[in-house]
Amino acid sequence: MARVANSEVEHIVESPDFLVRAGLRVDPLLVDFLEREALPASSVEPRAFWEGLSGLVAEFAPRNRELLDAREVFQTRIDDWHRQRAGTGHDPIAYRDFLVEIGYIVEEGPQFSVDTESVDVEIAEIAGPQLVVPVTNARYALNAANARWGSLYDALYGTDALGSTPTPGAAYDAQRGALVVAWVRQFLDDVVPLRQGSHTDATRYWVEGDKVLVTLGDQVTGLADPGLLFGYTGEPAAPSSIVLRHHGLGIEVMFDASTAVSGADRAGVSDVILESAVTTIVDFEDSVSTVDGEDKVAAYRNWLGLMTGDLTATLTKGQRTIERRLSPDRVINSATGPQSLRGRALLLVRNVGHLMTTPAVLDESGREIPEGLLDSLVTVMIALSSDRSAVPNSTTGSVYVVKPKMHGPDEVAFAVSVFARVESILGIAENTVKIGIMDEERRTTVNLSECIRAAKSRLAFINTGFLDRTGDEIHTSMLAGPMVRKSEMKAQQWIGAYEDWNVDTGLACGLVGRAQIGKGMWAAPDLMSDMLTQKLGHPKAGANCAWVPSPTAATLHATHYHRVDVKARQSKIASAGRRSSLESLLTIPVSGDPSWSRAEIDAELENNAQGILGYVVRWIDQGVGCSKVPDINHIGLMEDRATCRISSQHLANWLEHAIATPEKVDEVLRAMAVVVDAQNADDPEYVAMAPSFDGVAFRAARALIFDGARQPSGYTEPILHAHRRQLKATTSTEGAVR
Repeated sequence: MARVANSEVEHIVESPDFLVRAGLRVDPLLVDFLEREALPASSVEPRAFWEGLSGLVAEFAPRNRELLDAREVFQTRIDDWHRQRAGTGHDPIAYRDFLVEIGYIVEEGPQFSVDTESVDVEIAEIAGPQLVVPVTNARYALNAANARWGSLYDALYGTDALGSTPTPGAAYDAQRGALVVAWVRQFLDDVVPLRQGSHTDATRYWVEGDKVLVTLGDQVTGLADPGLLFGYTGEPAAPSSIVLRHHGLGIEVMFDASTAVSGADRAGVSDVILESAVTTIVDFEDSVSTVDGEDKVAAYRNWLGLMTGDLTATLTKGQRTIERRLSPDRVINSATGPQSLRGRALLLVRNVGHLMTTPAVLDESGREIPEGLLDSLVTVMIALSSDRSAVPNSTTGSVYVVKPKMHGPDEVAFAVSVFARVESILGIAENTVKIGIMDEERRTTVNLSECIRAAKSRLAFINTGFLDRTGDEIHTSMLAGPMVRKSEMKAQQWIGAYEDWNVDTGLACGLVGRAQIGKGMWAAPDLMSDMLTQKLGHPKAGANCAWVPSPTAATLHATHYHRVDVKARQSKIASAGRRSSLESLLTIPVSGDPSWSRAEIDAELENNAQGILGYVVRWIDQGVGCSKVPDINHIGLMEDRATCRISSQHLANWLEHAIATPEKVDEVLRAMAVVVDAQNADDPEYVAMAPSFDGVAFRAARALIFDGARQPSGYTEPILHAHRRQLKATTSTEGAVR
């Protein structure tokens, strides 16, 4: 199996349509945006910026290429290992020793603790949900930023959280509303109980001094923990709301006699608002389709609007046009004086990884520069404009950048050096930029403590990204044998070890009180009942944040952080010692006896092919990087490049080991294209793949499978970007989609 060289994903561009800045050739759209909008907002001089970018590229682009080449050297050695040992069975101890010998696993140094300073409380102290939102969708980005607070009544009433969904378009269902109220009262009893009695029997709430008082029939009681009162709005004897703080998160009990709910509520409670998405990652990577200067400008412009507070978006609901803006902070009353409530999530920004280059900026040789270098300078520069907004993003002046898809300590150290250089260019203090390390590639997992050490004065976040991590597991072990079916993957030994290893390592490296330890995405936004049952496991596992797909999901997931004291869980886990080993991490998920029936093989092929096509057709044709895509059973799942990476690598693996033939895969692709066409029949912008099966999107999906084993680390970006650029070029020159 021939691997593709990383140099093949770099491009030499010959075009006169560039402006020269400090020896770089830059897309005019990017120049205009930076010089007219972003740089003035950030108070950075254009000359300093362009000279800084030019120097950044000259200094770091060669090292970037060296690191990518090192990935391929390791992969070639691993391929040779599996090829030589074919048919002998997997020996994780021998495999570990081999990976140590070639330097894939590095020697672990002495015990240490991170020493990151000036970390916002949302990261250092508060455990809660975390949203990830594509930066290119302004409305979604605003919704995510404003998801700091969410209605628990609405989240329960409008989803299947209670076992059923409301009838679309129907009038208010009082019986369903009563079920919601009963659920919330039980939740309050569980997490903020009264000294005696139940919230269910409350007939009045009010504030007296520093205490909440509650009438139950003919008696007055209060909270079992009076210290939970944070403040109130309105008059203390008849408050508009009472704000409690439990496990660091706010619970706001609302009172409004004019609503249908409170009219039937003896205490006049109209809603319970939960502090929900404490942090949000604004994503420039897996959830977007940004392939050229035009796309990058649109992304950077939205990030600028989020930082300055000026971003708006309009939407139409019925006959109404609604304008979305960022929520302001609020001031509430308390016994000790006014208290401030943050109105929006603390925003982190996810840059692209080290692999891709961008045609938005060319070096002196006409070579595309690494996109990660451009992102590092531009996103941090734009973040500086937050200090001039009415509501700064960070109260400590920090900038939080999540770096994905890094392979091992050398690549983390490279990122640290890049951000140190960015700080120098922008004239900001050392370690202003905090780094999030996504533990989603195996070479990072097995060297996680050394990766953290490389960023120990900047580290603000680690997490497990089981989707990309699974894609990398398949690609790295492509020649080890046929992988188990996707439905069996989560039951494999390596993935449980991986989840435990991440938390254990983070705790051992002193992340408590300084950084987040996160868990991955709930990918089914319509299955909130299942999420309420299953995602409780994330705070129980010691994670102080976990990803959710929507503001509604954030509100429901917030209930888990009230039910679980994450700090206590982390302390208990840390005292128990490490729960997994390198050997368990290196247990490859190959099938010991791949004697699947024809029906089982066909079902797996169809499931993978349908998922790839459903995602890729929107990515290529419409530039949608993440969306809710119906799966083969017509259940809407959030799909991004990570899920596409798994499916394409899985099919590539089965082709490699002759579980499926190329002819069969092509047959399934054509059949699933018809299915995907039908699923998108109501989309007026959709262009069908059948019956020609020769459109750009279909060809891209096919290439992801048949060329998947040769792609750098199994990533989808090179193929997706190339085909999207092809379609955009065709559209601009011929005025046609295909």
